[in-house]
Amino acid sequence: MSLVWLNGHLCEAAQAHVSLTDRGLTLGDGLFETLRVQNGRVRHLDLHMQRLQHGRAVLGLAVPDAATVAQAAQALLQATDVQNGSARLTVTRGVAPRGLLPLQQGEPTVFMTATAGQATVSWVSLMTSQTIRRDELSPLNRLKSLNYLPNILARQEAMRAGCDEALLLNVRGRVAETPISTVVIQEGDEFFTPSVGEGALPGVARAVLLQAGLLREEPLSLARLKAAEGLYLINSLSVRQVKAFDGASVRQSAAGLSRLCAALDIPLPSYGGA
Repeated sequence: MSLVWLNGHLCEAAQAHVSLTDRGLTLGDGLFETLRVQNGRVRHLDLHMQRLQHGRAVLGLAVPDAATVAQAAQALLQATDVQNGSARLTVTRGVAPRGLLPLQQGEPTVFMTATAGQATVSWVSLMTSQTIRRDELSPLNRLKSLNYLPNILARQEAMRAGCDEALLLNVRGRVAETPISTVVIQEGDEFFTPSVGEGALPGVARAVLLQAGLLREEPLSLARLKAAEGLYLINSLSVRQVKAFDGASVRQSAAGLSRLCAALDIPLPSYGGA
C-alpha cells in the first residue's frame, strides 16, 4: 500500500485526487520543496520553510507553517517506513474557475509524498544551454514554483547533445545554475558560487555550505568554470562532480569533493569517479 499526505490526512495514493480545476494543474500556480530524509527525519526543514515562506510572500499564496509540515512529514514517514530518501511537499492555490486572477478567499491544496533512497555522489558531463537563459531580474528565481518548463527544455537539450546536464546562463551571459542544482567551483582551497542576484535559486545545500563558511558568492564566467580545479553541481539530494564541460575534460579534486560531501553529510562511494 502506497500512502500520501493530502490536505491534513494520510490516504492511499490510489485514492488521492486533485481536482481538474486546481490551479496547480491548470496554471502551474503553486510551490514545492524537496526535503531530504535521513534516519527517518527531515533535514534542514528550517531552510526549506524560509524559502517556502518567501514564495508565499511573492505569490500571495497560503502555505502551511513549519509545525504542520513537520507533523505531516513525521506521520507520512512513519506510515511508509521511509528511513532514507526524500519527501516532496507541494502547495497549489487550489480549485478555482477559469482566469488568471486567483480567488481572494481560496483554499490551497497541500500534499506530501515520500520516496525511499539515498543521497548520491556521481560524475556527470555538462554543456552550456544554447536555448534557455535565466532572467536574473525575475522574482520567480528565488522560489521553487511548479513552473518547470524552462528547466525541462534545458535538460532535454542536454540529453539530445549526449550530456547529463545543462548549464544555464543569465541574460548577461554569466553563470546562474543548472535545472536542478547549484553550481560550485573550486579554486585552490576555496569554493565559489553565483549569488541569487545572478539568477541562482537559493538552494538549501547551498545555504548549508554558506552557513558553514565553506562557500563564497561571486559572479562566475564560463572561463572560470573551465579553469577551475573542480566543478560541482549540488542540491539537497546529491553532489555531482563534473568530468566534462562543453566537450572538454574538467580537472577533478578528490579532496574538494570530500570536503563538500562531509559538509553536506553525504557519504562518498567506495569507488572512484567515472
